[in-house]
Amino acid sequence: MKAAHRDLEMPVVRRVEDFDLRSGNLLERLIFNYRSVVLALCVLATVILGTLAFRLTVNASYEDMSPRDHPFVANYTANQRDLKGLGNTLRVVVENPHGDIFDAKYLDVLARINDQLVLLPGVDRAWVKSLWSPLVRWTEVTEEGFSGGAVMPEDYDASSRSIEQVRRNVLRGGLVGSIVANDFRSTMIVVPLAATDANGASSEIAYADLSKSIERIRQQYEATGNVRIHVIGFAKLVGDLIDGIRSVMWFFAAAAVITALILYGYTRCVRSTILVVAASLVAVVWQLGLLRLAGLALDPYSIMVPFLVFAIGVSHGAQKMNGIMQDIANGTHRYVAARYTFRRLFLAGLTALVADAVGFAVLALVDIPVIRHLAFAASVGVGGLVFSNLILIPVILSFTGVSARAAQRSVTPPVDEAYVRGTVERFLARLTRRGAAAFAVAVALVLGVGAWHVSTRLAVGDLHPGAPELRTDARYNRDVAYIGDHYGLSSDVFAVIVKTVPDGCMRYETMARTDRLTWLLSQTPGVQAAESLADRVRLYTSGAFEGNPKWYTVSADPALINPAIAAEAALTTTLMNGDCSVFPIVAYLQDHKAETLKRVVGVAQRFADTNNDDHTKFLLAAGSAGIDAATNEVVARANLQMLLYVYAAVVALCFITFRNWRAVVVAVLPLMLTSVLCEALMVYLGIGVKVATLPVVALGVGIGVDYALYLLSVQLQVQRSGANLADAYLQALHFTGKVVALIGFTLAAGVLTWVASPIKFQADTGALLAFMFVWNMLGAIVLIPALSHFLLNDWRKQKTTVAATA
Repeated sequence: MKAAHRDLEMPVVRRVEDFDLRSGNLLERLIFNYRSVVLALCVLATVILGTLAFRLTVNASYEDMSPRDHPFVANYTANQRDLKGLGNTLRVVVENPHGDIFDAKYLDVLARINDQLVLLPGVDRAWVKSLWSPLVRWTEVTEEGFSGGAVMPEDYDASSRSIEQVRRNVLRGGLVGSIVANDFRSTMIVVPLAATDANGASSEIAYADLSKSIERIRQQYEATGNVRIHVIGFAKLVGDLIDGIRSVMWFFAAAAVITALILYGYTRCVRSTILVVAASLVAVVWQLGLLRLAGLALDPYSIMVPFLVFAIGVSHGAQKMNGIMQDIANGTHRYVAARYTFRRLFLAGLTALVADAVGFAVLALVDIPVIRHLAFAASVGVGGLVFSNLILIPVILSFTGVSARAAQRSVTPPVDEAYVRGTVERFLARLTRRGAAAFAVAVALVLGVGAWHVSTRLAVGDLHPGAPELRTDARYNRDVAYIGDHYGLSSDVFAVIVKTVPDGCMRYETMARTDRLTWLLSQTPGVQAAESLADRVRLYTSGAFEGNPKWYTVSADPALINPAIAAEAALTTTLMNGDCSVFPIVAYLQDHKAETLKRVVGVAQRFADTNNDDHTKFLLAAGSAGIDAATNEVVARANLQMLLYVYAAVVALCFITFRNWRAVVVAVLPLMLTSVLCEALMVYLGIGVKVATLPVVALGVGIGVDYALYLLSVQLQVQRSGANLADAYLQALHFTGKVVALIGFTLAAGVLTWVASPIKFQADTGALLAFMFVWNMLGAIVLIPALSHFLLNDWRKQKTTVAATA
């Protein structure tokens, strides 16, 4: 084993004057022969990009959360102007805790809240619906014909007579369960949002500012004790997530401190610990600055990316630090030691970072803009690591070196620590023998098969009511629960778009089919109610015959359909567009769980496939639930495709590195086991595959391959020198394996702090990443020697050159 160790070592050079500055490849010479210039350029880049990073904003986009090329989203986008209130909508419920809504003081407060909401930036003011909105109307049949008007009387004066009139209008308008709560103790203000400015030009909604404005309104009126306000909708959810990012920053800081403490406990060298952490933070600063330079914002769903960049940087930085420490301990000058480490590990590190970048870049294939933005942000960060960790760390250490005591400790640890290491290493070395190797592989196989069986139950989409991105007891989810308990119709709306020719809705065939689909949707499990223009036609037809229930139908006589449509059009409602060529069939769902959406989509799609013709088409889908259904379909398809692409890229890079299929198998199989185990863990924890969690498994593969590349490349290099498998593996453990174990536990400890985050998806991400960090590390340390026994035992007899150690 001593000979193998010498093979990894370079000649000891105690003085720079004795070192050949022309040695090494061109890149090494350019970096280290001009190291002052390199350092100055890095400092300049940090200052410039750091300034830009401070100007980076945090925001989100409703449109970016949906797959733009999906047929559902394309159908909605093409008809968006004719489908008011079925897109990005806030629902604000104002509750009277001391009585019912038929109270002058309550109605006065409701009017003021309504006016303040209407004036908020981003609100589509013409389509706001509340008791005070002219859009909310009542209709009844009298002896003289139809009668109707706005629910709020034009002559309302807060008198008992006016309030009693409001009560009658609410009942006649059928508003109970939609605008008015079932218990008459609250009313709802429906606030559609439009990403346009006052002049109608496209403009992003500043969700953080909008959420703060809503909170100010809530605090202003709740402080009096006269009302309680409940708010739900994408805008409020994103606002709460952005507000929760403050806690994310604290968790990021905690992870950095934990990482620094563990690194220092291992190295006992302050300067090298600070350097590794600082260089990784520099990469994060570069990443954020480049995002700002590209004109992008950081959204709540990609907030984990900076930590992943930091984690990858710490992993690579620790390997460089460890290599330099060992050379300095053997007497080599710090400048020469830095160049030696650069020679040994730059190509392996570069390959690992390329694998990381490819893992991130593959996410760009998912047809959801927010995930593509995440992929871009992560790829930019990994690109920065090539300079900050593979180049900057060795350059700085060539100036500073490490403390002599820390260097000596890296090769000659204290007796008690050496005993523990020796015991662990002897145990792990047994994995290179047939019996232990077979046992390890068999256990891994059993775990893999069991986890795969469990992972088949992995669901796509949300598994719980409310917003799964937040804790169950979060204010937003309490508001969702309140609205669900007190209103007959939920905010989870699924809409089928009926598109026909101008005035085509007046055709009996169109209205009859609309009526039939409305009924089918209303009978689907998980649907609370369904409504469409056909319901209004039924109502008007019955009213034309003195309210006789026998006439509550869609008549084939145009003389009955046309007046009903004309009367509805005169009210300027949201049930159809101006020329009655586009109108929705709206289904109110109990929740937006994956199974509910799947059932509703199935019913609507089968009906559309059977009934669509050249004249009338039933297009899926609009409404929040329609967009969720489209997103679920894309996520389900992308989940498998993404893993296939990631593994294809990792296999290709490993093959370029090792030039041998057996080495590729040894490197990749532990990653596959971890991926399957992670999906099983998601089933156990009740985490579905969705926009927030889709990238986690792919990112874990990209990061996990680093461990295999560092460990296996050293092992194969030593085997090529003539050592047997056991000695080669032990030397790999000495040189890079102990740092692999250190980093695996360090990063897991850092992200595990996220479990306490108020943002649920961040807590889920932390648990999954911690699991993958540990299992990728264990898989590399345990399965690489076991698999090597069966596949790479004769590596030293082969003539294949290992590119990573060339």
